[in-house]
Amino acid sequence: MKIKNIIITFVSAIAILFSTSVASLAKVVGDKIILGAAISLTGKYSSNGVHTQNGYNMAVDRINDMGGIKVGGKTYKFDIIYYDDESNPKRAAQLAERLISQDGVEFMLGPYSSGLTKAIAPVTEKYGVPMVEANGASRSLFTKGYKYLFAVLAPANLYLDVAIETAVELNGGKGVRIAQAFEQDAFSQDVRLGILDAAERTGSKIIIDDKLPKELNDMAATLAKVKAVKPDVLVVSGHTKGALTAIRQIAEMKVDVPMLAMTHCDAAKLSKQHGKNSQYALCASQWHKTLTYKDDFFKDGMTYAADFEKLFGYDPPYQSAESSAALLVFKDAFERANSFDQKKVRDALADTNMQTFYGNIKFAEGGQNVDKPMVLFQVMCDDAGKCENKVVAPLKWASAELIHPIPKWSER
Repeated sequence: MKIKNIIITFVSAIAILFSTSVASLAKVVGDKIILGAAISLTGKYSSNGVHTQNGYNMAVDRINDMGGIKVGGKTYKFDIIYYDDESNPKRAAQLAERLISQDGVEFMLGPYSSGLTKAIAPVTEKYGVPMVEANGASRSLFTKGYKYLFAVLAPANLYLDVAIETAVELNGGKGVRIAQAFEQDAFSQDVRLGILDAAERTGSKIIIDDKLPKELNDMAATLAKVKAVKPDVLVVSGHTKGALTAIRQIAEMKVDVPMLAMTHCDAAKLSKQHGKNSQYALCASQWHKTLTYKDDFFKDGMTYAADFEKLFGYDPPYQSAESSAALLVFKDAFERANSFDQKKVRDALADTNMQTFYGNIKFAEGGQNVDKPMVLFQVMCDDAGKCENKVVAPLKWASAELIHPIPKWSER
């Protein structure tokens, strides 16, 4: 659906709602497979909600333009009914009910954020509506026993385990010594659980396991321990403020550590605040355009990014890329099921095993994607102090060589 048609789709859905019976609005109308989505177009998540919608729309256009979806010997096209959830979980749940009970939607795309996905998932599960979501990473989504929820993105507990895997790989397969400090929010605690699992799996040892202060403005106590015990890896998860605090105090205290890995540490923000002091930090991300994953629809990340920018005027964030991948998963499942029966489509989704430009996708029993690792950027700066982020891990998919160990402060 081209941008000009987004409002038409929405308005048409409202008009049909008041002029046609619910039965005629079920899953397929003519040659259109109708998907439903509650998206944050207003409220605190509106920016990322728009990124999500743009990713959905771009994929709908591409799939429709390249032959659509083949089911039962016929060709169909995707269409989406959107409603604005206003970044409100209660409103998101209400809209999911409306899409299913009133609009007759039998297949759903996810909203933006874990919180809103948590609000919608019980509704789609109750009605047996398959939902492919792209922006809910919380580990708790995948421990509820949901059978109709499928997430293309890596869950929060996998955000930084790639750092531990990489450190062990660089250490000749032997376990490493880990220091970690985490905010006490649900997301960061999910990340922590992932590190604990990775440590056990790789034979590594947690030697510092600290909590970040609530205000996220001082981690000197943790860093003093790091200087004393000299771990192989320091892991920090405290959203953007925690990452900035870590870089500032590591530089101030001249803390030497071979590997520093963090969440929410966009390289541009770090270098803007702290210049070359941010160099060598590893930053977790779901996707980057330089990754070498491929598919038949978007070719690769660089091609996707160029096409996206032509349409929307900006470089795609990972939220858009993973949202586009959700449509590729639905197309694949419909065609393998060769049916619009929800149970058959659900079973086809559960058996998904594919590569997209965004990454590999294979679902575990809980619905989480277990075949797409997070990627790590490393902040790299030139002599003039200009910094950029480059994908360095997983090593197999890297576009730049990881600098490891981090040079000591006395050698910089």
